[in-house]
Amino acid sequence: MDVDALARFLDTPHDGSPLACRDQAMLELFYSSGLRLAELVALDLDDIHARRVRVLGKGGKPRQVPVGRRADQALTDWLSLRGALAADGEPALFVGARGNRLGHRAIQQRMRQLALTRGLAEHLHPHRLRHSFASHLLESSQDLRAVQELLGHANLSTTQVYTRLDWQHLAAGYDAAHPRARRRRDSDDT
Repeated sequence: MDVDALARFLDTPHDGSPLACRDQAMLELFYSSGLRLAELVALDLDDIHARRVRVLGKGGKPRQVPVGRRADQALTDWLSLRGALAADGEPALFVGARGNRLGHRAIQQRMRQLALTRGLAEHLHPHRLRHSFASHLLESSQDLRAVQELLGHANLSTTQVYTRLDWQHLAAGYDAAHPRARRRRDSDDT
């Protein structure tokens, strides 16, 4: 998904209700941290620590992922209202109207509904935000290894599936990083 379209979608104002704040926190966290749906569903309150989240990835592999500024604010907003919905003793970070942990299907349905109500023409699902997270990081940093770690991939080849960098980004990275490309460009200026 395009960076600007995703920003417009995420920046759409909501009514400030507990459910709307929860939804915004989920969306921001998916995009900010590149979480899988199962990882977000499994999050408990004690997995959140000072702008980072502890997740249990595929195969039970734990990892820490950063939480961006906007996602952190959305989480803060949600946590201030969560108590109004959560059942007593419920450890889940994200709960539904009945106070229990939100399930996979409920999150997927909610994301589809949000895409429609916020005027997003494209189909939205959690993996799309994960893909956008990876693609946008790679477009700006071109650090495939770092993105691999953030996504929790055991193999670099798995991360490469997420990378559809266009020729302009590849050429710019090449020109900026390769010694012969830099010399050629420098000598072209004379």
